[in-house]
Amino acid sequence: MSNSFDVVIIGTGPGGYVCAIRCAQLGLKTAVVERWPTFGGTCLNVGCIPSKALLESSELFHRAEVEFKKHGIAVDPTIDLATMHKRKDRVVASNTRGVAGLFKKNGVIAFHGLGSITGAGQVTVTPDEGDATVLTAEHIVIATGSEPSSIPGVDLDGARVVTSTEALTFDAVPERLAVIGAGVIGMEMGSVWNRLGAKVTVFEYQDRLFPFADKDVSKAAMKSFRKQKFAFNLGVAVQRTELMDDGVKVIFKAKGADEEQEFVADKVLVAVGRRPNTDGLGADVMGVALDKRGYVTIDSHWRTNVPGIYAIGDVVGGLMLAHKAEDEGIALAEQIAGKPGHVNYDAIPSVIYTAPEIASVGKTQEELEAAGVAFKSGQFPFLANGRAKAMEQKEGFVKILADATTDRILGVHMIGPVVGELIAEMVLAMEFGATAEDIARTCHAHPTLSEVVREAALDTIGRVIHF
Repeated sequence: MSNSFDVVIIGTGPGGYVCAIRCAQLGLKTAVVERWPTFGGTCLNVGCIPSKALLESSELFHRAEVEFKKHGIAVDPTIDLATMHKRKDRVVASNTRGVAGLFKKNGVIAFHGLGSITGAGQVTVTPDEGDATVLTAEHIVIATGSEPSSIPGVDLDGARVVTSTEALTFDAVPERLAVIGAGVIGMEMGSVWNRLGAKVTVFEYQDRLFPFADKDVSKAAMKSFRKQKFAFNLGVAVQRTELMDDGVKVIFKAKGADEEQEFVADKVLVAVGRRPNTDGLGADVMGVALDKRGYVTIDSHWRTNVPGIYAIGDVVGGLMLAHKAEDEGIALAEQIAGKPGHVNYDAIPSVIYTAPEIASVGKTQEELEAAGVAFKSGQFPFLANGRAKAMEQKEGFVKILADATTDRILGVHMIGPVVGELIAEMVLAMEFGATAEDIARTCHAHPTLSEVVREAALDTIGRVIHF
C-alpha cells in the first residue's frame, strides 16, 4: 500500500474524524493519524460521551431518590458505582467502534502513533512500539485538540488532585469534593458526584457562576444549584493545594484580600479550562505559527501560515465545542476539494448538561449592550408550561434577544428541561435569518416544552399569551 495521500489528518476527535470522512466522500485519498488506541479524541473517550453517560446515570439515581415519590412511586435506590462505570465504558466503546466502522466504510486509512510534521507535505507516525512510518500528502490537517490545564500552585497528581479525565473514574463517591472552576466541565462533573452523595464546594475567580453565560441564566443557575446543596466561593483566587494524610487542603484568597483561607477536601477537581495539544506535533519544524497561548494561528479558511497545512477544532481556540470542530472539518474538507465551505460562528449552540440544562446561541444581553446594539427581549418561564408541570420540571425559562428595528434574532438563552434539544430550533432560525415574529407565527405542538420557545418569541414582539 502506498503511503502517499491527498490529505493526512493528525487527530481523530470530532473535527479530525469528520473532516476525514468528508474528504473521503469527496474522492480524496485520506489518512488519519491517532496517537491513542481508540478513535474519537477527548470527546468520545474522556469527555462529552462518558460524562453524559455518568450524568444520565446520576440523574436517574437522583430522580429515584428524590422525585419519584411525587409521582406516587416508592423506591429505595442504592448506588452500584462499578456498574455505572461499566455502562459508561460500554457507551464509550460503542461510539469509538462506530468511528472505526465509518473509516472502513468510507475508505479512510488509519495509522496509530504520534503524528509529527517532519517536512514539506510529510507526516511521520511514531508508534509506541515498532518502526516509524512516513506519510506524504498535498494537504495536512492539524486536529490534535486540547488537554486540561491547571493553575500555578495546583499540582495534578491524578489521584487526589485531578482533571475531568480522572473524575470520570472515581472508584468511590468522595465525601468532600472541591471543584476549581465554575464553568461547564466543573459544574457537569460536580453535578455527577453531588447527585451521588458528595458534598461539592466550588471555587471560582469570577463573581458569578458560568461567567460566559447571559446574566439572567447565570443568576437562575446559581439559585438552582444552591437548592441542590452546592456550596460556592465566588470571586476567589486559589493559591495552591497541599496534600494531607486525610485529604487535600485548598488555600485561596478573596480577590483583593491578603488573608488566606483554607478548605479541606477528599478530592479536588481542577476545571479551569483547556490548552491546545501541540506537544510533539513538529509545528516548529515547518515554522507553523502559534499565538502566545500556544494555539495554531489560522486565517478565515483554516489555513496556517505554511502552504498545505491547515488546523481546526480546539487546537485553534475559539469555542471549544465538538460540533464547532465538526463543522470546521466539513467546511475545510469541501474547500480542499475545491468546493465552497463555510461556518457561521454566530450560530454555534452551546449546551451545559446539568439539571436544569442550559443552552444558548448567539449574543448575550451584556454583549449587545457593550456593542451598543439596540435590541428587544422576550422571556417565558417553564413554570407556565403544561408539559413542564406534568414532568415536574418547572425551573427555568427561554429568553430571546432580537434586533430592535429588524426583529431578527440575535441571541437565545435557555435554562430548563431538555433545552439542549430545544435550542436546535433557534439555531436553525438564526442560520436562516429568522425574526422573533417568524417563530411566534410558527405552530408548535401542544403540550410540548417547545411552546415555551414560541411564547418567548411572542413576548419579544409584545404578544405573549399564557403569562
